[in-house]
Amino acid sequence: MAKASVLAPRADDFPRWYQDLVNKAELADNGPVRGTMVIRPYGYGLWERMQAEMDARIKATGTQNAYFPLLIPQSYLTREADHVEGFAPELAVVTHAGGKELEEPAVVRPTSETIVNEYFSKWVQSYRDLPLLINQWANVVRWELRPRLFLRTTEFLWQEGHTAHATYEEARDFAARIQRHVYGDFLRDVLAMDFVSGRKTVKERFAGAINTLTLESMMGDGKALQMVTSHELGQNFAKAFNTRYLSREGSQELVWQTSWGSTTRMIGALVMTHGDDDGLRVPPRLAQIQAVVLAVKGDESVLAKVREIGDLLTAAGVRVHVDDRTDVPFGRRAVDWELKGVPVRIEVGPRDLENGTAMLARRIPGGKEPVAIDSLVRLLPSVLEQDQALLLAQSRARREARTADVTTVEEAVEAAVAGGWARIPWADLGAEGEARLAEHAVTVRCLVGADGSVPESEDAPGNVALVARAY
Repeated sequence: MAKASVLAPRADDFPRWYQDLVNKAELADNGPVRGTMVIRPYGYGLWERMQAEMDARIKATGTQNAYFPLLIPQSYLTREADHVEGFAPELAVVTHAGGKELEEPAVVRPTSETIVNEYFSKWVQSYRDLPLLINQWANVVRWELRPRLFLRTTEFLWQEGHTAHATYEEARDFAARIQRHVYGDFLRDVLAMDFVSGRKTVKERFAGAINTLTLESMMGDGKALQMVTSHELGQNFAKAFNTRYLSREGSQELVWQTSWGSTTRMIGALVMTHGDDDGLRVPPRLAQIQAVVLAVKGDESVLAKVREIGDLLTAAGVRVHVDDRTDVPFGRRAVDWELKGVPVRIEVGPRDLENGTAMLARRIPGGKEPVAIDSLVRLLPSVLEQDQALLLAQSRARREARTADVTTVEEAVEAAVAGGWARIPWADLGAEGEARLAEHAVTVRCLVGADGSVPESEDAPGNVALVARAY
């Protein structure tokens, strides 16, 4: 079978390879307005699976879904100074509607902390109303100067959680819980993606937050990608919007808050982490199609058998697609499914049928072998779990092999420019060193403790800065 040579080689031109793969695997197209995208059905199917997996984990924390308006009065954003300053360059503002100029411009939602707090201040009256745990699945607009499909687009899809708590400790612990048990578990157990969990520096944290937690993953070219973030907002927005509650002791107190989010950027991360020169490789637990059953030829007995196999695997809980389009050449179909990264192909032709076997092609480790058709229902679940584990192991091995321990800014820059990460003691780097890194388009992705844990403060003894070039 011919290989999928329609992609630029990853090692020669990683950005071109990425664009080719997004296009050829039918994940997305550029939209008509610069920076927007059209997510195609196969790409949107990946997002739906991500949504379902994360939504279940979010709801397990007691959080409920809600929806807030796309248009936000511009005056809301000006109430929190750091917030409006951080987002001002990215705002899209509506000044005219209905044929006339608006009395107050409306901002197209870049994030919802301000409008959420406008309503939290109405909904929270007493300690009995806390904690208030809300999540929203929506779209946002942030005007992007250098767009790239999924990674940086003017409009993208996401979920954003917003919570209010009675104490600082409750808010802090909830932000950490989201980071570990919603995002961390999802990235590791579903996306099969290795990551480092840490806290952002003051320079890199979310506008209006007192602390930002992040999960950073290494892409196939050695650059970092911020996968998800979870923010401790302190009482900054509560002060701006007068979000108070009556305590058990009868005093009026400001709430403590968090916000946290993940986006369609994760589809881009999936491509860059697991993709190879033949296309995408989708982790089996994520894949909307875990196995495709292909009829090699249009023989009626072959068609009947592939449909039977599809029914049996579906009944066994495998997500299956039967490809019986024998008017399309088999080689083209096989290459298309390989490009799309379906974990397993089960190929059946007349000779296979005579032998009671099917050809089992495994996308993730590669290779194919004949297996007894009668063994497929028993065999496939273990194959899928093996391949899920292999992707995670490969992701972790890449990060470990391409992370260097350094002691100077110059060494950190050298490691990042060479296509890797660097670890440097924060005491040796500091804010001054962070500024010097920026001159070379290198950033501190996060701070971690000496033991790899998330540090309690930026200046905790033994903190290590994780340094890289990033998307």
